[in-house]
Amino acid sequence: MPPAPAFADVTASDSTLRRFLHGLPGVDTVGLEARAASLGTRSIKTTAKAYAIDLAISMIDLTTLEGADTPGKVRALAAKAVNPDPTDRTTPRTAAVCVYPDMVATAKAGVAGTEVKVASVATAFPAGRAALDVKLADTRDAVAAGADEIDMVIDRGAFLAGHYLKVYEEIRAVKEACGEQARLKVIFETGELSTYDNIRRASWLGMIAGADFIKTSTGKVGVNATPANTLLMLEAVRDFRAQTGVQVGVKPAGGIRTTKDAIKFLVLVNETAGEDWLDNHWFRFGASSLLNDLLMQRQKLATGRYSGPDYVTVD
Repeated sequence: MPPAPAFADVTASDSTLRRFLHGLPGVDTVGLEARAASLGTRSIKTTAKAYAIDLAISMIDLTTLEGADTPGKVRALAAKAVNPDPTDRTTPRTAAVCVYPDMVATAKAGVAGTEVKVASVATAFPAGRAALDVKLADTRDAVAAGADEIDMVIDRGAFLAGHYLKVYEEIRAVKEACGEQARLKVIFETGELSTYDNIRRASWLGMIAGADFIKTSTGKVGVNATPANTLLMLEAVRDFRAQTGVQVGVKPAGGIRTTKDAIKFLVLVNETAGEDWLDNHWFRFGASSLLNDLLMQRQKLATGRYSGPDYVTVD
C-alpha cells in the first residue's frame, strides 16, 4: 500500500520521517492550555444546549471494554445505542457500539437494521504489545465478524524511542487489513506521550499513514482526553486538510462523563476545526457513562425537572 503522494518523500526512511515530524512547529503549552480553558467558559443558551445535547448523543461510541463483558451485557448496550431513551423516541441513536473483537458479532446482531456502527478495538488493545502478525490477525478477525470501524493502538514504546517508521508501517498495515469495510481510528494514548510536541507529531504520523480518525486514549490510563490535547489534535486535522484536502476525524476518549464536559468539547470543535467536523462522521466521544448524563439533562430541558434514579439504565 503506497504512501500518500504528498508524503512519499517524507516516509522514504526513518530519518526523513523523523526530520519531518521534528520539523513541525513546537507547541506553545501556555497558549494551548489558555485557549482550551477560555473556550471551555463559553455559555450555551437553552435552544443551543438542546441541539448540543442531541448532537453529543449522536456522536457517542457507547463503549464496554472489560474483561467481564458478556454477550448479555453487549446485547443490552447495543439495545441502548439503538434506543437510548425508551420513553422518548425522538432521542437520537448513538454513533456506534465499541467492543472487543470477540463481541463484534453479538454487537452487530444487536444493531442490525439501524445506522449504528460497530467499532472494535484491536491490535492488542490497550497496550499494543504484540507482534505485527498478531495485530493484523486481531484486525482481520474483527472485520470478518462485521466491524465497521477498527480502533487500533500505536506502539507507544516504538514512538517514544523515535522509531517512527515502524509505527507508520504498522498503521499502514492495519489500514490495509481493514480493507474497504472498516474505517480506522488510531489511538495515541496521549497520557503516555508526555509532551504536546509528541501529540502533534503522533497526530501527523497517524494522518500521513492513512488514519480515518485520530483518537486520544484507550481510557485505561490515568490521563485520557483533555480539552488541551483534543484542541491540539483538532488543530492538526484542520491543518492537514488545508494542506492535503483530506479530512480526518477526531475522537477524544476517557474521562468525559458529563453534559457540561461534552459541550465544552463541541465548542472546541466548532471554534478550532469548524462546522465540517460537527457531525458523527468526523467527531466521536469514546464514553460509557456520558450517555446517561446527556439523557438526564435532555429530559430536564424537556420537562423542567429531573427524573428519579431509575430513569436511565446502569451499564
